[in-house]
Amino acid sequence: MTSAVLVFGLVTAVGGTARAAVGHHRDPGVYPTTLRLPNGFQPEGIATGPGPFAYVGSMADGSVYRADLRTGRGAILSRGPGTQALGLKTDPRGRLFVAGGTGGDARVLDLRSGRVLASYRLATGPAFVNDVILTQGAAWFTDSTNPVLYKLPLSGGLPSAAVRIPLTGDLVYQGDPGSPDGSGFNANGITPTPDGRGLIVVQSNTGGLFRIDPATGETRRVDLHGESLPEGDGLLLRGRTLYAVQNRLNTVAVLRLNAAGTEGHVVRRVKDPRFALPTTVAAFGSRLYLPNIQFFATGPTPGISYNAVAIPRP
Repeated sequence: MTSAVLVFGLVTAVGGTARAAVGHHRDPGVYPTTLRLPNGFQPEGIATGPGPFAYVGSMADGSVYRADLRTGRGAILSRGPGTQALGLKTDPRGRLFVAGGTGGDARVLDLRSGRVLASYRLATGPAFVNDVILTQGAAWFTDSTNPVLYKLPLSGGLPSAAVRIPLTGDLVYQGDPGSPDGSGFNANGITPTPDGRGLIVVQSNTGGLFRIDPATGETRRVDLHGESLPEGDGLLLRGRTLYAVQNRLNTVAVLRLNAAGTEGHVVRRVKDPRFALPTTVAAFGSRLYLPNIQFFATGPTPGISYNAVAIPRP
């Protein structure tokens, strides 16, 4: 671990005085731009709020780390069950929704105590429950292995079980090139459409972006006018602007969508020298926060240090 933190081109020593000055300043523009995470943590999902806090999930063991964005300091909020914690989303009721990856499950945590409020078995066979988004009436989870969405209806509190919605139409699951068993890494990040009437997912292994009718599971390809999003991972919508992380490309694509989410244009792509396979993205104030998973293939070596980095929101 180095003794300095890069702050948008300026290097600030990490000492008691400097850290105190940053930690107690109310302007998010001077909050730390690097969040140090525990060694071996292998971060994947990130969510922010309520308030100046970020929650990061571990692909290694499913733990969730809570960081104070004002100081960069944090601690484990919830110890994992030994499976994964991938996509994360918080809600105004103080709950954190967690996608369980290869565990084929999801769980809901209390943001104050880290206590598990509910757990859901979403799949009984091979699965990769990858990401989650909250709409007004439900939580929606993607599965990169199986062509389905999992819906948790939330209108009456936490439900007893999830609803499985098969995906049909233009989004066709495919095997990855060179996969020995023909398996593939398909639907990944998920977000609502700007008008709130549909859902959008990115297919990692093809770079396609698809609009989903949440009532039927029918999918239609989003017209990106010749562009695509290969290695697409986490998605974040703000107004009609969509941020799409392209993990192995160390890139955030910035797109402008129409209200229905049926077409869009890539307006720019953003890189940062601190990106090291960023996976997902969350916003706070004028910033985007992205966790660096660094290596997909080597596993969570205990000695490897991990972080999440902040960039100005394009």
